[in-house]
Amino acid sequence: MKFLPLTFVALALSLGTLTAADTNQLAIISEALSRLSADKVNAQPELKAALSRVLDSSKGTADFVELVQRFKVTERNPDLLELAIQKPNEQLGTDAVRALYSNNGLALIQSELAKTNTTRVINLIDVTGNAGGKNAETLLLPLITDTKRDVAIRRQALKGATKVQPGAQAILKLAKEDKLPADLRFVATSELNASRFPNIQKDAAEILPPPLSGSAQPLPPVSELLAKKGDVKKGEGVFFRVQSTCSTCHIVNGQGKDFGPALSEIGTKLGKDALYEAILEPSAGISFGYESWELLLKNGDELYGLIVSETADSLSVKDASGLIRKIAKNDLNSRQTLKLSIMPAGLQMTMSTQDLVDLVEYLSSLKKK
Repeated sequence: MKFLPLTFVALALSLGTLTAADTNQLAIISEALSRLSADKVNAQPELKAALSRVLDSSKGTADFVELVQRFKVTERNPDLLELAIQKPNEQLGTDAVRALYSNNGLALIQSELAKTNTTRVINLIDVTGNAGGKNAETLLLPLITDTKRDVAIRRQALKGATKVQPGAQAILKLAKEDKLPADLRFVATSELNASRFPNIQKDAAEILPPPLSGSAQPLPPVSELLAKKGDVKKGEGVFFRVQSTCSTCHIVNGQGKDFGPALSEIGTKLGKDALYEAILEPSAGISFGYESWELLLKNGDELYGLIVSETADSLSVKDASGLIRKIAKNDLNSRQTLKLSIMPAGLQMTMSTQDLVDLVEYLSSLKKK
């Protein structure tokens, strides 16, 4: 026996709010509604009421997303947004974002991206990148160059933007024009050299060439390095050998020199991806209190190092040897923070690729006991 769609809609009106157990009836009513035009449903209060009840009962499902998109129910856009944020790496979240695009929800996404809740913003960035399309570029590129935003947000926005070809091309253009923020250069290099678009890979190799290993060969992208297995014991040997110079600036469990940050618990603080970045692009993320300074004295001397203490009359500077020099401010001509890290770039060139993997495995093992 065949029923007209309106018969099923009438059923929806008589049932009130459906529960999770009413899946068969919900499916029937959803199917009935799908046979009606959006204009017809929106023009008749009883049909709109039936649709609203179905939406209440199907929130968080694929049916909900499909019906909101089909019937342009803009008042349900906040529900779509929440679904996208809660399921950023699932098909349902991606579909929710695409429904927002077609349902005049772009401004709602932009408003959420402007907020300060880092976890929610990063989830929304992820699902936006996964959804692809021109809107990914529109939404994510402004975040990349906004240096007032949290660096974690800007890095994730860059990763998301590289998933679409126009976004990747825009980032390459920023790099070529030297407008790409320095703290994003490493992640841009890694993502673009591993791009699924052959032309992007080709251009990235010229504009953002990957760092070289000790054999003068380009290192694999971080995604490939992370997939390699390291040896903690061998990594410890790499850390403490003279040519690596790691222990000439860092202390691990009482061994080494106290110049840069202590690393005895670094594995608790940083994931392997962040450790690779710290080694391969040390100036991308300089720890607070470890900014390097250039000081010019009135007698013509120049000093470089860390300012470890300061009073109204003097300051104390620690140099790379670990020695501290106290300077009277009356003898100081000028001082400025340097954008370069105190940790030298290019340390990976003292290592093979496997040495680097072993080193990161060792550092990752250094955790709070």
